[in-house]
Amino acid sequence: MTKLRLLAPALAGLSLLLPTRSGAATITENFSANPLQNGWQVFGNTDLFQWDSTNQNLRVTWDSSQPNSYFYYPLGTILAQDDDFSMGLDLRLTDIMSGTEPGKTGPMEIAMGFLNFTEASGTNFLRGVYEAAPDIAELDYFAAGYYEGYGPVDPTVSPTITSTNGQYDFTLSFPFEFPTNVTLHIAMSYTASNQTLVATVTSNGASLGPIQDVVMPADFDFRLTAFSISSYSSAGDDYDSVLAHGTIDNLIVTVPPPPVQNLTGAFGNGAWQAQFLSRTNWLYALEATTNFQSWTDVSGPAAGDGTNLVLHDTNPPPGRAFYRVRASRP
Repeated sequence: MTKLRLLAPALAGLSLLLPTRSGAATITENFSANPLQNGWQVFGNTDLFQWDSTNQNLRVTWDSSQPNSYFYYPLGTILAQDDDFSMGLDLRLTDIMSGTEPGKTGPMEIAMGFLNFTEASGTNFLRGVYEAAPDIAELDYFAAGYYEGYGPVDPTVSPTITSTNGQYDFTLSFPFEFPTNVTLHIAMSYTASNQTLVATVTSNGASLGPIQDVVMPADFDFRLTAFSISSYSSAGDDYDSVLAHGTIDNLIVTVPPPPVQNLTGAFGNGAWQAQFLSRTNWLYALEATTNFQSWTDVSGPAAGDGTNLVLHDTNPPPGRAFYRVRASRP
């Protein structure tokens, strides 16, 4: 079960109102200001992601010889198969080449999309190893490459989803080349009603070619917590490598609202209670602490139904207590 503790603790005896977003949440970034001061973060090799204040974009190096590295934005929610989400961005590649590591002549992907940050930042997350990269939904591009004993391989675009247990669902569209020194608009969306991942790549409004959709099996599920421009390590992959340089600009990411909205906290009938707008397919519990050393469930779990939910502490401690709401994806 994946959990979020999204909300500031509430002090018993005080009424607390935390404004939150309603409707779909949209994250936009045009790099007119330093993105690290606007919620973006970097994991891994920070030198791979540099804000260009003059040209107002993000300069990116994808280098498979480096550790897994991400320019990422925490979503404040957990995406699963029953959520709609999308992303769009402008990509301009300066250069890209496979076979840049000794003996690894095949192409490795440059990637942009959604991932589970806790898993992706772990030492056992290996993008080039099957079943070792769970919980991603991204657009991958592979430059042309060569495999000894097989021959050349075409440049390829691949929308990709991996499940929580590391199973892959993807399509390969080739030959599909990203030209260098040309601004490309990349868009990708997932629709829950038909469990389909759709991607497009255009230049000046014209499509570079058809990309096959990814249709997930009914029992295929994932948990995504961040949007990321991802430079993956080739660790564990004996065949593939990549080195690329380019820029990212005009990012737009759309995800569902957070699982707790319009939170209020107050005493009611002698007990402290939290009231908030819930979402379906989430479980909620009220937690309490008196010392911030440990938290205890004092209500729940209660299933969200898309309406206002009230959680009570029916047995409060004699002194002061602090409360928070835990939201979990089953």
